[in-house]
Parts: sequence; structure tokens; C-alpha cells
Amino acid sequence: MSVLAREGFGKATATTPVNGYAADASQQTISTDKLVSTDPPYYDNVPYADLSDFFYVWLRRSLKVVFPDLLATIAVPKAEELAAFASRHGGKTGAEEFFLNGMTQAMHRLAEQSHPAFPVTIYYAFKQAEDDGVAGTASTGWDTFLDAVIRAGFAVTGTWPIRTEMKGRVRDRGESNALASSIILVCRKRGTDAPTAARREFVTALKAELPAALAHLQRGNIAPVDLAQAAIGPGMAVYTRYARVLDAQGKPLSVREALALINQTLDEALAEQEGDFDADSRWALAWFEHTGFAEGEYGVAETLSTAKNTSVAGMMREGILASKGGRVRLLDPDELQADWDPNTDPRLTAWKMVHHLVRALEKGGEGAAALLVAKLGGKAETARELCYRLYTLCERKKRAAEALSYNALVQSWPEITRLAREGARRTERVEPLPFSDEDE
Repeated sequence: MSVLAREGFGKATATTPVNGYAADASQQTISTDKLVSTDPPYYDNVPYADLSDFFYVWLRRSLKVVFPDLLATIAVPKAEELAAFASRHGGKTGAEEFFLNGMTQAMHRLAEQSHPAFPVTIYYAFKQAEDDGVAGTASTGWDTFLDAVIRAGFAVTGTWPIRTEMKGRVRDRGESNALASSIILVCRKRGTDAPTAARREFVTALKAELPAALAHLQRGNIAPVDLAQAAIGPGMAVYTRYARVLDAQGKPLSVREALALINQTLDEALAEQEGDFDADSRWALAWFEHTGFAEGEYGVAETLSTAKNTSVAGMMREGILASKGGRVRLLDPDELQADWDPNTDPRLTAWKMVHHLVRALEKGGEGAAALLVAKLGGKAETARELCYRLYTLCERKKRAAEALSYNALVQSWPEITRLAREGARRTERVEPLPFSDEDE
């Protein structure tokens, strides 16, 4: 890993002097008292040195006389590249150890030298591995990278996704777990007086603080696909406020174990939000978690409806269920009534709102969805909240198509609500005709 530093602050003009330096990030001194924002290597995601060979051979032919030291080798040097490639380091374990040690040294230099008045911001991108045991934590590279940052003496005070991928990537490629963004880590040097905590104390703090942070993220309309990543911020802020977190045996709790607890607490917080939904929607959520839009036994559905204080017959009358031959299934959005009007619906539910909005968005775009939101008014926010829970269930059950629909609705929400407001304003501006029936 190398670092490229730029000097030249204040109002930028065409003549503002700017100096650039290249150095080994684990040994450099150029970040002293600087505001640091860095984009480090992404574990084993991108073979930068290998890719650079394509350009290097041509640059070397033309510029070796000008930069003899820089272009002395036949190919780009690769041994020092801070990337976790098993082929270079004797296997996966050696590659991970090389990356962890090198990244820790590089981050330690930044923690020591960066200006104390400003946080260090670190950009990181990764793709979640489907076989990973910790939802939202991605591959080994993510927890290894976080481990290096924390070992270097940083406390993670926040994370936030930034849009870096093509707008249509998730839907076009059918990748339900493809992030729409990269992650910014906001870090400050951890205090020397940071206390040690027991695992129970850490979990208690998570349960006290993460639900409020989750509500804040949802109010910011963060995409469901990015929610688990963004929630790492407040979770890691709790974890890194301690010098160490110890388990029941007195052993330090690893970053990976901490991430698992953060995601568990996040899931519990999302589940607790179900209490805000109506009885029909709570029943539909429980049924959907186990069955999706497939058929299930009527008897099981009836038992569940009793527990949720509703009835299968009532939900059938209201148009969210179909039943035939002792089998029950939820109606998918394509089967819902096309001319549905929430203002005349006597049993308006969050489940109904979500799936009519999904149908409208997929069939008629954001404009069609906006017409429904305008009719729903303040109730529409309940539908948006339900989308987060539905996306989480779909991701866990690997139901990619449904996950994409719920994620798309939340991502389109700012534009949908903007169109709904504009439509309402246009309606208010329409003046009555300047004559009455008597004038005729």
C-alpha cells in the first residue's frame, strides 16, 4: 500500500500550487498534522499491480530515461502490494496475516500523525459473500480490515454508504446482495483511558443504542440493501469505545464476533418494529417469512391468525389472501386489484399499502406510485418502514426477486414523494370556474 498526499489548501484556482508525494503508507511521515481521507486496497478484490502491468510496459519504453529508478523493473513490483492474494503468500491464512499486519501498520501511522482536530475518513467497498455467516459483514476481508483499523488505535465513530455503483446494477444483474454503495468509515484515535468491558455490558449498550440509530438511518431513507452495512457504524462505535471487550472466559471478543452481535441486535430491532403494524400485516409477515408467496396449509394459517388476533376469512375478503382446496397463499403484487383506492378501503393495512405500491412502481413507474402515496398521505411512511423488514426476511431466505422489489421501492421513495407533493400542489392551484349552474 502506498499513499499519495496532496498539499495546497484554501481557495483553489488555476494557479494554486499543489504538491504530490508517493510513499510507503506504513513508513510515511507526510500525513503529519494533515486532514486525512484515504481509499485503501480492498483486501483481495482488485489486483492493482497485475492490472498496472498492462500500462507499465508501455510507460517503461517511453519514460525509462526520464524516471530510471521508478521504471527500473521489467514489471510492476508485486511482493509489497498490500493485498491478500493467496498465491503470493503461501495460502489464504498467510495472505490474511500479511494484509492484517500491513494494514495495521499503515493505519497506525495515520492514527499517530493525522490532525487531532479532524476525524480520519476511510472509504471501503466490498461485496457480501452469500455463504458468509454474518449478514452484512461480507467476506473475511471486511472484518480483517476493521480489525486492522481498531488495532491501529482508531475508534470507529460512524459509517455511511455513498452511491458508487451504477443505478441499475442491482436490478439489471439480479444481484439481491450487491451493494449500491461503498462505505465511509469515520474514525478518531481511541483515548488512552478507554475502559475494558464484559460481553454482557457490550450487548446491553448495543440494545440500548442501536434501535435509535436504526430509526435515524431509516428516516434518512437509506436503501435496505445498505442498512446492515450502515448499522456497523453505531455498533462499532460501541465496540471501539472500549479498549477490549472480554467474553465469559476472559478472552477478547473478536471483531467478527462483535459484527455478529451487531447484526443480531439489528435484526431484533427490526423485529420489534413489527409491533407498530396492524394485526393483518403482522400475520402476513410471519406467514411470508416461512412460506413467501407459495401455498401453505389452511390449518397452519388459521392457527397463526388466532395468535395474531385476525382471521383468514377476513384477510381473504380484504384481498390479500387466496384459498383453495385447504391451501392458503398470499397474493403477489401482480394479482392485486389494479384500480385499488386506499380512500375507500375499509381495512387498510401496511401489507396492502406496500404491495400495491410495489405493483404501481413496477407497472407504471414512480409517477404511478406517487398517485397512491398522495392518496395515502402520512400513512405511506408505515409502508416504507415495512419494506425494511420485508427486505431483511427476503435476504435471509434468498428470495432475490422480492428483495429487489422492496429495495427498489425505498430507493425510489424520495422521487415518489416529491412527485406526490407536486401533484398535490397542482391540485391546490386549480381555481373554480367563474360561473355557477345559475349562470348557465
